[in-house]
Amino acid sequence: MRVGIVSPYSLSLPGGVQGQVLGLARALRTLGHDVRVLGPCDGPPPDVGVTPLGGSVPTSANGSVAPIAPDVSTQLRTISALRDEAFDVVHLHEPLCPGPTQTALLFKTAPLVGTFHAAGNELPYRWFGPVVRRAARRLDVRCAVSDEARDTAFAALGGDYELVPNAVDVGAFVGAEPWPTDGHPTIVFVGRHEERKGLAVLLEAVSLINDDLRLWVVGSGPQTETLKARHRDPRIVWLGRVDDAELASRLVGADVFCAPSLGGESFGIVLLEAMASGTPVVASDIAGYAKVARGGQDALLVPPGDASALSEALRVALADTDARHRLVTSGTGRAAQFSMERLAETYLGLYERAINAQAARAPRSG
Repeated sequence: MRVGIVSPYSLSLPGGVQGQVLGLARALRTLGHDVRVLGPCDGPPPDVGVTPLGGSVPTSANGSVAPIAPDVSTQLRTISALRDEAFDVVHLHEPLCPGPTQTALLFKTAPLVGTFHAAGNELPYRWFGPVVRRAARRLDVRCAVSDEARDTAFAALGGDYELVPNAVDVGAFVGAEPWPTDGHPTIVFVGRHEERKGLAVLLEAVSLINDDLRLWVVGSGPQTETLKARHRDPRIVWLGRVDDAELASRLVGADVFCAPSLGGESFGIVLLEAMASGTPVVASDIAGYAKVARGGQDALLVPPGDASALSEALRVALADTDARHRLVTSGTGRAAQFSMERLAETYLGLYERAINAQAARAPRSG
């Protein structure tokens, strides 16, 4: 099968959707399919089989900043690529996002599968009312990565959605070499430095722990300099952005992974990456995370925004050997249930459904 996968966000920048797009493409190729990824790029293509469509523009969305590409030149490149590639099926991630995915939806050239990721804010859909609802009907199959993402899309667009959770490339973490910790108990945070990711809460929680530990802070964002100035703790190591290999090594090497998000997470893919690494997880008890990591089994979950509860859970995860063993054993098994190979097989079935649905609607010659 010849598959086109379209990303609305810059593929050369880190992000959950981009990771799913590239990981799914690799898994589908492993299964013998011809896959091409289309999307904005702000640098060299990050993988084989990627067609860059132009640069991105940082845009505020859902409490974060999304690197989208709504300019006319990118849309023209999208239309040209779709026409030239002659895909059997096209898979759109966030199909109504301004840019390549929305263009691919409006200039439909093949059966379309759409995956909705965003949760908790249907206003962007509602702004355009009947227009986006009419455009969404061009999708042959609609998917959502979580109950929350499905509910958000349904509230604005209606329609039926297949629940298809995100996945993780388990092998990328299982085989990673642990990053050395020099004997210090080490916590790792991965994410954009913005309010909804809860880094400020984690830094406060660490300040309540007097032990000689290390906190690796991976990523950057609008809060970085403010938080650095406020927390001049020598135990905190600000790493900035790291490549995929170093990220996997840091996750495997750390003693605890912490995801203190305050909300707005439709699916906790980064929790699965930590669990696949064999690292105990401490996270906020929010809907998007609780569906991935079961509290008390796969992770220690605490009320979002509660620095005191977070510090106590971190102490347990660092010091309680029995608790750590239970979390790791359960977490690695849980991550295996969300492997990228399983996701690829699921989507292949949905691609076939989309192709058959369009064929059934095609006018019959007489």
